[in-house]
Amino acid sequence: MALCCAVRLPRRHLRSWRVLFSSRADQDCSLLTEKTEVKWKEKRKAREGCSPPGSSWEERLANVVTPLWRLPYQEQLQVKYENQRKILKTLASHLEELGIDMQKPGGLCCPLQPVVPSPVINGYRNKSTFSVNRGPDGDPKTVGMYVGTGRARNIVCVKANHMENIPQKHKQVAQCYEEFIHGSPLDPCLLFHEGGHWRELVVRTTGRGHTMAIVTFHPQQLGQEELATHKASLKEFFTCGPGAVCDLTSLYFQESTMTRCSHEQSPFQLLHGEPHIFEEVLGLKFRISPDAFFQVNTGGAEVLYQAVRELSQAGEDTIFLDICCGTGTISLCLAHQVSKVIGVEVVEKAIEDARWNAAFNGISNCEFQSGKAEAVLPRLLSSWEDGRPLVAVVNPSRAGLHYRVVQAIRNCTSLRRLLYISCKPEGEAMRNFVELCCPPDPRKKLSGEPFVPRLALPFDMFPHTVHCELVLLFTR
Repeated sequence: MALCCAVRLPRRHLRSWRVLFSSRADQDCSLLTEKTEVKWKEKRKAREGCSPPGSSWEERLANVVTPLWRLPYQEQLQVKYENQRKILKTLASHLEELGIDMQKPGGLCCPLQPVVPSPVINGYRNKSTFSVNRGPDGDPKTVGMYVGTGRARNIVCVKANHMENIPQKHKQVAQCYEEFIHGSPLDPCLLFHEGGHWRELVVRTTGRGHTMAIVTFHPQQLGQEELATHKASLKEFFTCGPGAVCDLTSLYFQESTMTRCSHEQSPFQLLHGEPHIFEEVLGLKFRISPDAFFQVNTGGAEVLYQAVRELSQAGEDTIFLDICCGTGTISLCLAHQVSKVIGVEVVEKAIEDARWNAAFNGISNCEFQSGKAEAVLPRLLSSWEDGRPLVAVVNPSRAGLHYRVVQAIRNCTSLRRLLYISCKPEGEAMRNFVELCCPPDPRKKLSGEPFVPRLALPFDMFPHTVHCELVLLFTR
């Protein structure tokens, strides 16, 4: 029977992943039932924009964003397990082409553990992004998510009220934002060159009951007085008007003439409330800024970080290197068991949050450096002389690690253990895996001893979707 309501495991279940999921270790997840395979093919077809005839717009959106939503949760995990098997087989093939024989039973490059389930099945997202565009009825001020593509010129914006991965609070804020822009004299910005102003909405929430809303706005040719008027209207709506029901902790406004814009490019303007929201992970308190990275599934993140603790095998004399550290969640969760933590992150605001988080939690053995990893890591590791054990974790975006970061890791002889966390291991991360494991190549400045994949552990951070967070352990 498919899960149809939010399910959250009691906190007593957030213990060691080995204990929590040992009961699944004996399950044979290598083969899908015929029924599951048929259903999965239907979901894949729907994701490609081919929903069955007669499907409602709501079903089409669900099929695009959460293509496994009709499957019982255990079958979703089976589908994801098979996907991870294919990824590890692909990596084994790439390495074999380089003359490296790493194939284990089943043609994998290393043992693959069962997919660790998410402790929250529905409404698990702590961050959602809503677009503004024409809805199925032609209304250009519809707030929702896209069905179709810009390339095919068939984009339709569908309300997300039915989406199982989005919490009710996010849907409420989106509905209120739609009500606000319907009452605004300004048009939505559907295409930059066609004018219009109101753009996307980002909603962030925490387990502490905090809600942050970030409204993106294209200024076009408006003057500062006009901008101030519309910002005041937005603030009034969410503090004194119908939007007050959302009980926002923070309301931000960002003027942007680009598709994506950082705080440095165009500052987030606080219109109402607190500058930050706060979350708790494994007993620690974390401050979150508007554009700081934070795992979208907080309950799943707790289980993931517990596994990273154990897989790192970091001791009290270890230096722990956290590359792409975000707000310092992994760094701080491991700080108590190591000698020192060094975190590297490109987003300056996230580094500010990480430093605040360390100080607030009374953690003094963390050092956070701001900058691109490809600039910081070579400088940091090229002259590394500390004799203490060095362990690293990398948690990059879908774009993977820059080649200079891989070079720095490969060429640092003190670094013997590496955890690579990827939300898209079949993408650019695959290139990183091969670079980490390939034979030394002076032409590519890869002179260090190659790493060897030892264990793959997938985490279902995104129920109802095809995606997993894969933790791949490398040693040398």
